[in-house]
Amino acid sequence: MPLRILGMSNGADERGRRFQPLRRERLYESLATHISDFIEAQGLTPGDRLPPERELAAELGVSRATLSRALAALETKGRIEVRHGVGALVRDTSLAATTAVALGLEVRERDEVLLAREAILAGLARAAASNGQASLKLALLADDGTPRTFVDTWRCVRRLASSPVLADLDDTLVAASVTPEDTPAMRRHLDELATAILADDPARAALSVTGMLTDTR
Repeated sequence: MPLRILGMSNGADERGRRFQPLRRERLYESLATHISDFIEAQGLTPGDRLPPERELAAELGVSRATLSRALAALETKGRIEVRHGVGALVRDTSLAATTAVALGLEVRERDEVLLAREAILAGLARAAASNGQASLKLALLADDGTPRTFVDTWRCVRRLASSPVLADLDDTLVAASVTPEDTPAMRRHLDELATAILADDPARAALSVTGMLTDTR
């Protein structure tokens, strides 16, 4: 029997009111939450290192690719920091959260916070495009045929930008916002961003971020 809402009559009114489909959480998102909960439960402190990726993937029963995306999501949110040759280190999220509260970001309008974050992301994009290491850009951003994701792309951009100040400001804004949805518009912005960075075009890279977090088309 179809699900009906109490007190709703048959006919046009009922047909016009339907539950929206639930957003199915992706595996890497659930995994990122699980790892974050583990960090809290184990009382890990800033600087503590998580197990190596191969070992962690085996313990969690997931692929290395899924684990890598989960770690990228946590890194983008400022929960961990992945260092080459060292591994994933726990970061202090209290500073970003405290700063967000101090700035009153938790009570700001959502679009206002997103526009502020776009400005920071534009700065990171400009710095990444200015990075003279072409081989590093190709290794991080070259198209391998799979759809780009916001989490993976911005982890690469932040590494290319190598700007701790902008990264910390982004972490502060992340604490007052959510991870953007994977939409066709988002993928277009990410493709434009990657193309601009690979072409060493800082102005175009910064421009590609405009509307990235607020464009829902």
